[in-house]
Amino acid sequence: MSNNSILVVGGGFAGITAALEAAEVGHEVYIIETKPYLGGRVAQLNKYFPKQCPPSCGLEIQFQRIKKNPNVKFYTMADLVSVSGGPGSYDVKIKQRPRYVNNKCTACGECEKASWTKFENEFEFGLVKRKAAYKTHPFMFPMQYVVDGDRIDSSELEAIKNACQYDAVEVDDAERSFDLQVGSIVWATGWKPYELEKLETLGGGKLANVVSNMQFERLAAANGPTEGAIVRPSDKQAPKRIAFVQCAGSRDENHLNYCSYICCMASLKHVRYLREQNPDAAIVIYYIDLRTPGRYDKFKAMTCDDPKLTLVKGKVAGIVEDAGKNPIVTVEDAVSGIKSDEMFDMVVLATGMQPSTAGQQIQIGAQVDEEGFVVGGDDKGFVAAGCAKQPLDVMKTAQSGTSAALKAIQTVVGR
Repeated sequence: MSNNSILVVGGGFAGITAALEAAEVGHEVYIIETKPYLGGRVAQLNKYFPKQCPPSCGLEIQFQRIKKNPNVKFYTMADLVSVSGGPGSYDVKIKQRPRYVNNKCTACGECEKASWTKFENEFEFGLVKRKAAYKTHPFMFPMQYVVDGDRIDSSELEAIKNACQYDAVEVDDAERSFDLQVGSIVWATGWKPYELEKLETLGGGKLANVVSNMQFERLAAANGPTEGAIVRPSDKQAPKRIAFVQCAGSRDENHLNYCSYICCMASLKHVRYLREQNPDAAIVIYYIDLRTPGRYDKFKAMTCDDPKLTLVKGKVAGIVEDAGKNPIVTVEDAVSGIKSDEMFDMVVLATGMQPSTAGQQIQIGAQVDEEGFVVGGDDKGFVAAGCAKQPLDVMKTAQSGTSAALKAIQTVVGR
C-alpha cells in the first residue's frame, strides 16, 4: 500500500508551491530546507517579475497558507542524508543542524545585542558582516533568531543566553537525525549564483566596485545593507557611470555552457532601480543577445527607451581597476569592430544561475545533466521542480511547483 505523504526537498518558491498544492488536497507534506528560513532566493530580491512586487508580497501569502494548514510540516536547517525504498514507500533520513534558539523566540533582538563575534553575511552575499546571533531579514519565516553556537566560545554563548528573557536560547542544542516515511519526493533545491571568483578575467571577485547581479539586488533592497541606496561598496558614493556585463560566465564553455534565462531581464530591471535613484546616471549594457521572452519584450522596449542608456553588442574581455578603484572595462564592439577601454564608477556582472546541488552527489540516484540540472526521475516517484530542473523566473517557478505537486500526487494515489 502506498504512503500518501510527500517530501519536498527545498523551501523556496517552487518547493513551497508544490507543498501547498499537495497539502490543500489532503496530503501530508514535509518540507526540509537547508537554510534557517523558507522563501529561497526570492526572499533576497528587491522586486520580482512580472509585477515588480517586493518578495514579502508573494511570500507572506504562502507563509499564511502554511501556518493555516496542519498538513504541512517544515524543518529548517535540515539536509537530506539518504533515501531507500521506492515509489509509494520511501524511507528518508534527515539531519537537522542546531539553531540554538527554540520556539519561545519573539525576535526581540536582545540576543544579537549581546553577541560580539561577526561573520560574513550570507544573505547579503558578503556585502556586510553579521553577528553570531542573527535574523536573516525582516520577514524571515519562521520568525526566529539563529545562533552560530558551534562557531563561538562558551562565554559568548552564555552571554547570548542570559540576554534572552524568554528562555529561548538553548546552549546545549545539538544536531539531530530522524526518519520520514513518504510515498513521493519533490526535488526543489533551487539555484545559486555562479561564483565571481571563477571569473578571473572579470576581476575574480577581487575588484571593490564590481558586484554580481544578486549583490546589486541587495543594494537596491530597502532591507539590504545600505537600506536601498545603490552605492559603490568602496566609498558608499552613488555611481554616476555604471556598466552591466551580460553573460558573465553563461554561454561560455569554460563556465556555464547555457543561457541562464533570467539575466537579461534582471539587468533591465536593475537599470530601472538605478534610474529611480539617479535620473542622470549614464548606463551601458554590454551584451551578446538581449533575451526577453514573451511578455517581457514590452518591459525591454520601455526600459531601453532611455536617452542615457547605451546598448553595446560585444563581449567584455576583461576588467581591472585604477588607483581610485574605478573599474576599467575592455570590450570589443561587435558592430563597429572597435576595441576600447572604458572607465566606470561601478560594474554589475550578470552572473548565471547554477543548480544549488551542482558538483554534489544527489543521494537518491536521480539523473542529472552535466550542469547539475535534474533531467529524470518522474517514473521513480521523484519529481524535480523549479530551478533544480532548469533556469526559470518566479512565475514559471510557481507553475513548475504546481506541476510537480500533481506528479507527486499521481505517484502516491496510483499505487
